[in-house]
Amino acid sequence: MTHSLPFVLAAALALAPIPADSAPPATPAALIASSPASAWTNIPAEDLIVMTIEGGAQIIVQFAPAMAPRHVANIRMLAQAHWWDGTSINRVQDNYVAQWGDATEKKPLPAGLLQTSAADYTVPLANRRLHITSLPYPDAYAPKTGFVAGWPVAMDGDAVWLPHCYGYVGVGRNLSPDAGTGAELYAVIGQAPRQLDRNIAVVGRVIDGMAHLSSLPRGSGELGFYTGSERPVPIVSVRLASDLPAAQQPHFQQMDTTSPIFSEYLRLRANRKDDFYERPAGGVDLCNAPVPVRPRP
Repeated sequence: MTHSLPFVLAAALALAPIPADSAPPATPAALIASSPASAWTNIPAEDLIVMTIEGGAQIIVQFAPAMAPRHVANIRMLAQAHWWDGTSINRVQDNYVAQWGDATEKKPLPAGLLQTSAADYTVPLANRRLHITSLPYPDAYAPKTGFVAGWPVAMDGDAVWLPHCYGYVGVGRNLSPDAGTGAELYAVIGQAPRQLDRNIAVVGRVIDGMAHLSSLPRGSGELGFYTGSERPVPIVSVRLASDLPAAQQPHFQQMDTTSPIFSEYLRLRANRKDDFYERPAGGVDLCNAPVPVRPRP
């Protein structure tokens, strides 16, 4: 199932404060806690996978099918085929990534996976109706940045793409022209490696259980791969949330990035002045303004 982006193209939206009868909350956390239900949208279960690792810990990943449609379609097929069951987290590189998949690279892939290419690292703005909440601060890696349908995006001309922020999930690949199938995935566990943007497909983000990846022992091999003397972390199962029994399905919401509440959230992230902060920064990096996600009430 591939999602489209039925949003109206908007010019840079001013980060104006929300109207209120009294002063708004002074911190992003307070704003999130007091935000009304209308400021949130439900995340579809078919956009989530639940990865269970040895010991029962779970990592929940949200995918962005509109931003990486071919790779996400493959990931759904791999999850429905239970392909990751019995594979492992086999690479953990400090301040970089935790990667999982088939360490032998010999496990047969399910039939029907889509062919991918470097063209899948971005999606075109042309012929799409996008509601873009712009982030009006300089970015070292893109002429423009902002938020679309709950996701941070970088933009250059007609191209838009997901950035390599902390917790974001990309597709492992070999040298070009290989663009990866989606069978090898990694999550960023360190400072955002934005130099990878548009060189690898970014397909989603970890929204729960990130600590289970970021706290793993680092691999001593090249690029953080576990060596023969180290034990990769076994993956028990990976399932689409929509394929789980109703009682086991996770339910999450993300803040509506077109809402006045989100604009106020961005203003507060860029201008912290509360009991702790003495000097507001007057700006915020794309990866330092994470879209709020919460369990669905």
